[in-house]
Amino acid sequence: MDRYPPIADHGLVGDLQSAALVSSQGVVDWFAAPRFDAPSVFAALLDHDRGGYFLLAPEQPDKVCKQLYLPDTAVLVTRFMSPDGVGEVIDFMTPDRSGTATDRHTLYRVVRAVRGSVEFTLECRPRFDYGRAEHELETDGAHARFHAPDMDAHLQTTFPLERDGNDVRGTVRLKAGESGGAVFAVCAPGGAPPPSPTRQSVEEELAGIVDFWQTWLRQSQYRGRWPELVHRSVITLKLLTYAPTGALVAAATTGLPEQVGGERNWDYRFTWIRDGSLSVRAMLDLGFADEATAFIHWLVARMVEREGTGDAPLQIMYRVDGSPDLAEETLDHFEGYRGSAPVRVGNGAADQLQLDIYGEGVYALSQGREIGRQATYRAWRTFCTALDWLADHWDQPDEGIWETRGGRKDFTYSRVMCWAAFDHALSLADTFRRPAPVEKWRAARDAIFEQVMERGWSEKQNAFVQHYGDEVLDASLLLMPRVGFVGPQDPMWLSTLDAMDGKLVSDSLVYRYDPAASPDGLRGSEGTFSLCTFLYVDALARAGRLGQARYTFEKMLTYANHVGLFAEEIGPSGEQLGNFPQAFTHLALIMAATTLDDALDAEQGRRR
Repeated sequence: MDRYPPIADHGLVGDLQSAALVSSQGVVDWFAAPRFDAPSVFAALLDHDRGGYFLLAPEQPDKVCKQLYLPDTAVLVTRFMSPDGVGEVIDFMTPDRSGTATDRHTLYRVVRAVRGSVEFTLECRPRFDYGRAEHELETDGAHARFHAPDMDAHLQTTFPLERDGNDVRGTVRLKAGESGGAVFAVCAPGGAPPPSPTRQSVEEELAGIVDFWQTWLRQSQYRGRWPELVHRSVITLKLLTYAPTGALVAAATTGLPEQVGGERNWDYRFTWIRDGSLSVRAMLDLGFADEATAFIHWLVARMVEREGTGDAPLQIMYRVDGSPDLAEETLDHFEGYRGSAPVRVGNGAADQLQLDIYGEGVYALSQGREIGRQATYRAWRTFCTALDWLADHWDQPDEGIWETRGGRKDFTYSRVMCWAAFDHALSLADTFRRPAPVEKWRAARDAIFEQVMERGWSEKQNAFVQHYGDEVLDASLLLMPRVGFVGPQDPMWLSTLDAMDGKLVSDSLVYRYDPAASPDGLRGSEGTFSLCTFLYVDALARAGRLGQARYTFEKMLTYANHVGLFAEEIGPSGEQLGNFPQAFTHLALIMAATTLDDALDAEQGRRR
């Protein structure tokens, strides 16, 4: 067992309320419950010695490890090949079909011998509350109960367990065709253990979860060139969605570094208005209207909560249940992934002013027009109140999309998305024939457009720039043609693409911006931002640069991990960095793939 396997060396399993990472060595080294944003039960990925883990794998030192998903599912298979035989561990979690929040979450780990004879070793070492809570152990045969102050965990196996301090170990040797299993369940203190697993019961659970995922994925309308990667991305977005509310978390993890050894280690287990709103278009493009509808309802509920308070209509991020409390703290007892400290939980950026979120939110509503038709009159009035607030507040500095901690500036992207908010709101009012202060909105929209053209353009760079009065480029502006601010083949936009290609693009990978040229208040550097690379593909395809777009897209796909997942960034040696897997990256992959498919189809149609 490596102390710190590569971030990319993992698959993700989940039950649509919580999630776990499983390394290719068969180790669960991240699991938080009962929700994505809850304290960890296993967190060896952040501190090998204090975080806790659940290992289930052969002990042969010369084994070869491989991972894959069962086709069209979130069922993860880890295979071990050695001179003695070939074995498998199959990991999955079962969603609560009611869609209501629950404190019980169950991880199934099925073991099989495929060839020869394989001895599996189990080590279960939970460390509750980010390793801060002590626990007591009760064990009897094939059952172990770990009791912590705020949670119980039960482990049931088909083979004997033995005490190892306050943890447990066990071994089982299987011959070809034989199988066994372990069921790990967390629940409220005093909760009943799961039923003792049998070969039949485990196989029935496995068959049921395979059917669940494959039935869900049949809704997909994607018929393009990259079905495997697109479908893996949409399954990942589903895994990162909190079913009781429809809120999408940015990633399953906290504290994984953007630079190993650096301080850019954030908690991404929350719902950003920006990420969730952009996911609406991606889900609708593939035919998943229920998920898009659920998020839009969640978004409107956030605006309703703030109505009449005098505060801004939206916070930039929330917990999955809609709570705005994201107080940030550091886990000083954790050493961090390969020494990357501090490890943070909560997110202090929640209090930032980021005006672009209104553009993304209205963009989501405008994309889901059939959903919008169902909106109540009260919801429409709340929406109008939010746009009225924006009409009075758009012309001020903010922290910008990248949540920099170097002070507020007049970010061009923020202004562009404020323009998009009013432009799409005017369209919605017309489409739905709803009352709205259209003259006020139109005046704001036009004023923003004139301002961006005058102050967001650099004659020196011959490009739109990050913020007014500076010469720094910013990849967030790659969304300008998608939201309709500029035409995708407008000469000003094409020269901006050329400038980005020269300053932000490195072998088809795209940096967000240059921190050295535009200090962001943090030490260290970062890798290329995977989201931005897919936005670059989208912009290239819209600009008609199809050869370059397709080559960039295909090259980017080579950076996916062995099961098709992406973290936040790509480092200088091609390694994945940052929290994992990142929803923003996967939704941008879907956006890029569908745009590129449409452009290639249109080109082939012209040739015919």
